[in-house]
Amino acid sequence: MTSIRLMGAPAIVADEGTARVLRGRKAWALLAYLLLADRPPSRKRLAELLFADADDPLGALRWTLAELRRNLGAGVVLAGDPIVITLEAGTSADVLLLTKDSSDPATLLDLSGELLEGVQLPACPEIESWLLVERHRLAGMIEAKLREAAMSLVASGRPGEAVSFAAKAVAINQLEQGNHELLVRCLALTGDRPAALRQVAVCEDLLRRELAVTPSPALLAASTLGPGSPSSPALSGRAAAMSQLEAGRAAIVAGAVDAGLQCLRRAVAEAGHCNDAVLRGRALSALGSALVHAIRGHDEEGAIVLHEAILVAERAGDRATSVDAHRELGFVEVQAGRRSTAVAWLSKAHALAETDAEYAAILGVQGMNSSDSGDYPAAFEHLGESVELAAKCGNRRQQAWSLSITGRAHLLRGEQSQAAATVRQSLELVRQERWIAFLPWPQALKAELDWNAGDLEAATDGFEQAWALSCQLNDPCWEGMAARGLGLLSAGRGDDASATSWLDQAATRSSREPDRYQWVHAHVLDAAITAALDRGDDRRARPLVSRLTALAARCELKELTVRANLHRARLGDPLAATTARHLATSIDNPALTALLR
Repeated sequence: MTSIRLMGAPAIVADEGTARVLRGRKAWALLAYLLLADRPPSRKRLAELLFADADDPLGALRWTLAELRRNLGAGVVLAGDPIVITLEAGTSADVLLLTKDSSDPATLLDLSGELLEGVQLPACPEIESWLLVERHRLAGMIEAKLREAAMSLVASGRPGEAVSFAAKAVAINQLEQGNHELLVRCLALTGDRPAALRQVAVCEDLLRRELAVTPSPALLAASTLGPGSPSSPALSGRAAAMSQLEAGRAAIVAGAVDAGLQCLRRAVAEAGHCNDAVLRGRALSALGSALVHAIRGHDEEGAIVLHEAILVAERAGDRATSVDAHRELGFVEVQAGRRSTAVAWLSKAHALAETDAEYAAILGVQGMNSSDSGDYPAAFEHLGESVELAAKCGNRRQQAWSLSITGRAHLLRGEQSQAAATVRQSLELVRQERWIAFLPWPQALKAELDWNAGDLEAATDGFEQAWALSCQLNDPCWEGMAARGLGLLSAGRGDDASATSWLDQAATRSSREPDRYQWVHAHVLDAAITAALDRGDDRRARPLVSRLTALAARCELKELTVRANLHRARLGDPLAATTARHLATSIDNPALTALLR
């Protein structure tokens, strides 16, 4: 038995506990690259990355591969060109365990430190850039899996066991309010409210000191209310539970969010009192969805409620409710940029789905996830099928939603005519449905298309309308998109002060809630950096580039990772453009290709 440990101080440990020593930092970097690369790398590519300064780069690579084989033993096979690494039975690597859904979550608690901690390769700048991205990406993956483990334990009534997972998530990403909120909720549900309140205070001080922000009210609320807890006495009987469920759904649709949540909480409680598992599962799913979509800052509670909905629905054999809850959890993870857990939830939802309406909704979220991560062929496939199925079953809101994401993808690819036609269709459906809560999104997309086409009057009107409505709706995502557009208009007019003000607003608004849509926040940062660099303000651009680099890597926003490297190149990093070109090889985007040229 051999264990390869790359998280923290790297080591190769045999089953008797003896550690084998690799000579040289490049050997560790080569091993990590082979294990984590998207596709097997060629020997020529590896020699360029790691041994360009050697007299015989390929010879240096062969020596290092021999060093790896000696230390890894027969349990690891390194062969071919491109080089394929194969781990035989009895050999494990901690970084590969992160990609397996079946792995024991408890193994995450043993991981500490970042990828190849202490290993630096200043003479290999491309590998240094790769390490930076991978360190953020793997940290995000560990954080996501810890959160999933904690939520699953809370939903199954074991909050005490969940505390260690939530605490580890906080330790990995202390500036994420959602992690603190999850830990507070776990502590509160164990009955230790003093500990929960201490954690609230820790989070408040930390966010004020490091980010100069105040946590959302959801943090303190987590210390007092458990998932599904009614805030008023329950009624009696199944009919009362059904009545509360329908009233809650109707209130949410009508925009009376607080009243709707009250009704849904009562429905959950009453369905439990009358032992109707199917009804309780549906009430939990409706409550979880409302917490995710109808009110900002409550995705943490919503996700735990949805976990519980799945447990109840599976025991009751209620397939439809299980599908809805799986899809909604996938949506939460997509918005948060947690790709591995998003894919897992959406894949489970797709496997359970049976109806056109279910498939349309799931494919829409899968398309959003693919688009966010820069996989446009998959995005267009998912979204096209979603639009077709939504039209077939008469779900015009789903049709409009999927069309808007399709339009955004065309816009990002520079396909102006296709984007304009798709966004126009989405906007028409939104207006026909009187879907006011969603309207600012296609409005902002259309305004940007008008701006690209040179119609400044229409663009100004569109962005201003989107801004006014998004502020009225108090939606940070829409506010961020609209403020970004107004900032771009100001920059185009040469009004640098106004551009800076609007882009600052966009960055602040799009990130003010703990359950923010990370793609929008990164998209706003990219625009702010571009505007700063265009006017020669390197001092303002540098910290923004650092933020974008870390955010895009952690959330696997591949195209924005490329753009962050292009910004670094403009700031004088001589090899960042080369890194950007390499990272962009897997992204099918004509606009990005033109930018790289």
